[in-house]
Amino acid sequence: MVKIAERWFVMAGVGLLAAIALAGMIVAIYAAWLFHALPDASDLADYRPATATRVYASDGTLIGEFSDERRIYVSYEQIPEPVVQAFLAAEDRNFFSHGGVDVSGLGRAMFKNVFNAATGRRLEGGSTITQQVAKNVLLTNETSINRKVKEAILANRLEATLTKPQILELYLNEIFLGYRSYGVAAAAYNYFGKSLDQLSSDEAAFLAALPKGPNNYHPKRHPGAAKGRRDWVLGEMEQSGFITREELAAARARPLVTQDAPRRAQYSDADFFVEEARRRAHAQFGDEEINRGGYYLRTTLDPELQSAARNALMKGLENYDRRHGWRGPWGTTDFAEGWQEKALDQTRPPERRAWRAAAVESVSGNAVRVRLAADGSTGTLLSADAAWANANRPLKRGDMIFVEPSGGQFALKQVPAVNGALVAIEPHSGRVLAMVGGYSYALSSFNRATQAERQPGSAFKPFVYAAALEGDYTPASIVLDAPISFAGGPNGTRWSPENYSREYYGPQSLRRGLELSRNVMTVRLAQAVGMQNIVDLSKKMGVSDTLQPNLSVSLGAGETTPYRLTAAYAAFVNGGRKIDPYLIEVVQDRNGETIFRADERRCRDCSRPFSGQESPRLEPRGTQVIDPITAYQMSSMLEGVVQRGTAASARGLGRWVGGKTGTTNEYRSAWFVGFSSDIVVGVFIGFDDNRPLGSGETGATGPVPVFNDFMQVALKKRPARPFVRPRNAVFRTVNGIEEAFRPGTERRREEEQPRREVPTGPQNYNEVLRREQEEAAGQPPSTAEPPPVTPPPAKKEPAEDLSGLY
Repeated sequence: MVKIAERWFVMAGVGLLAAIALAGMIVAIYAAWLFHALPDASDLADYRPATATRVYASDGTLIGEFSDERRIYVSYEQIPEPVVQAFLAAEDRNFFSHGGVDVSGLGRAMFKNVFNAATGRRLEGGSTITQQVAKNVLLTNETSINRKVKEAILANRLEATLTKPQILELYLNEIFLGYRSYGVAAAAYNYFGKSLDQLSSDEAAFLAALPKGPNNYHPKRHPGAAKGRRDWVLGEMEQSGFITREELAAARARPLVTQDAPRRAQYSDADFFVEEARRRAHAQFGDEEINRGGYYLRTTLDPELQSAARNALMKGLENYDRRHGWRGPWGTTDFAEGWQEKALDQTRPPERRAWRAAAVESVSGNAVRVRLAADGSTGTLLSADAAWANANRPLKRGDMIFVEPSGGQFALKQVPAVNGALVAIEPHSGRVLAMVGGYSYALSSFNRATQAERQPGSAFKPFVYAAALEGDYTPASIVLDAPISFAGGPNGTRWSPENYSREYYGPQSLRRGLELSRNVMTVRLAQAVGMQNIVDLSKKMGVSDTLQPNLSVSLGAGETTPYRLTAAYAAFVNGGRKIDPYLIEVVQDRNGETIFRADERRCRDCSRPFSGQESPRLEPRGTQVIDPITAYQMSSMLEGVVQRGTAASARGLGRWVGGKTGTTNEYRSAWFVGFSSDIVVGVFIGFDDNRPLGSGETGATGPVPVFNDFMQVALKKRPARPFVRPRNAVFRTVNGIEEAFRPGTERRREEEQPRREVPTGPQNYNEVLRREQEEAAGQPPSTAEPPPVTPPPAKKEPAEDLSGLY
């Protein structure tokens, strides 16, 4: 029996040792697998999370953000102490004393989990900040024993590799805090519209309340839970000695006030500009770098001019819409339950924040009562607006409309069907100061400034005249304005261009022909100069690369974009140089190193200290494409378009403002490109489907008022000044206007003598005797006209063409 017992004892011992060995082997294999699968914690020493590229205007205003994750990376030294204290109190108060795993904290979590499991609450993990960094950066979010073991191992490795401030810096920049925010800096901006150093203790506490569950503490959807969690964090801060009891009471008494929604920038008038900058940055640097590289990107935008451009274009498009009548309601309702929700779902232009969705409650002639969908309040429409609508499509009960408060009543509003664009460029550098690509970016992101290829109509004529001035013509040269026709018209007919007035005015100077936009003169001039020369010059100036040498192109039958046409006009202002417009001025990487600069000119003396020497001189930007004298002649002639021609409605802007109107066949597009000495502005109005705008909708009717509104703001910042006179130009007064001539060309006019006309046909007897007496006496022939037998018909003044309709 003893031997049997000993045998069983030995066998049990062997079995136990075998089990221990097997367990050890399993643990060793598991540990080997675990350690083999673990990432290298030392990689975090150089780790930088994906960071947003932030886009700024030229004055430092934040205008946009490009990112996969909205994150603003800040160093530990840039994080204010209250923010650090709030997260330590909420997440890991022993952070600076433990070695990566807080045993006491883990024990407390396990003890609480007994009660959490019994009550159905979420279990606590007891993870330290170091463990959370390991999980967020190096591991997945799976819930398993394996991950917790890996987390603990990596936490110890992290503590051995990085300092406590480095670990905390990673944590506070990596953590997701809801509201599309990664990291505390982005969260501070998205929730409160503030930088970190502007946060109060209660705002910092709210951010620290979010890591456990951002959606559970959403300040708008769950305001009670959000404030309760914030107040709990404040209590933890007081227990940790970070704030006093008095500070705790004051902080808890403050309401939780956050922004309605996260915003990429407080400034929101530059959506089209920012999107165009994003496209260009992606094309140049790549999606990965722009969306994750944390670049600093400074643009050329002037926020004041951008806001003025957006307001001017929206007003101009709404005025056009008003001229063409009420199109009817965007919906109807019988005021059944839920009609308000249906009305509030209708998209209104976000730029028109004062517009309200409403329904017509009653109509009695022009007395119309409406009910607002938001709060059910009622009011009356302005009688003028009611009459405007009733004249076209009478309002009825149940019509759903947009209204805007106006003097105790409501103004009737509708979203324009027409669209347009405005571009403002600095002519000497090419900096794009403002860009609006449509009525509302939220309703249509198509950028008509850069993407809409349209015929410019008479806005192209200046390039015809510039080509002529580059040759033998001067502003005083005479071209005949008389009927002309060419073979090659539609269906085998002849093409006979006409002036807008359908009349002809005989010999006219180039200046007058451009000021009044004479189509027939332009075609005759183009035929004389040669369309190939005009097309070549237009391409050199940047109008378009696809123009064909057809005579119809001289009247604007080619296609271009507002962006390119506006940039081409810059040569008339800057002395004849073609500039390449640009939106991005400087790009720096996350380390502050400049990786791109738009101005590539080098200045060797700019860094030298001043010792009385002459200031450094930089070469002007751009390529010389036309003679400076030609550029000055064109700017002077285009100033005449404003002072005496088709854009006379802009005369109120004062001297030294020029430009050219343009309208295409059937009034499909209306243009005005205008300028002062320091800014060039292009305005385009047209439908996206290129249907006609309507009779009389010329460049002077729609675009010029938009230009006026914009320039009233622009000229306050950049007052108009005289155009720079070329040094070698010769100036002579012609018909009361000082004209510039290329040296030598002015003599042609001075040497011209009036020729004596030899009368033919029946003559007045007294006039024949008078001439014979003058010749006998050796007197010069009189130039006085003989008194006519019958009074001549009254001289008809030339009608001013309103546009360059071809």
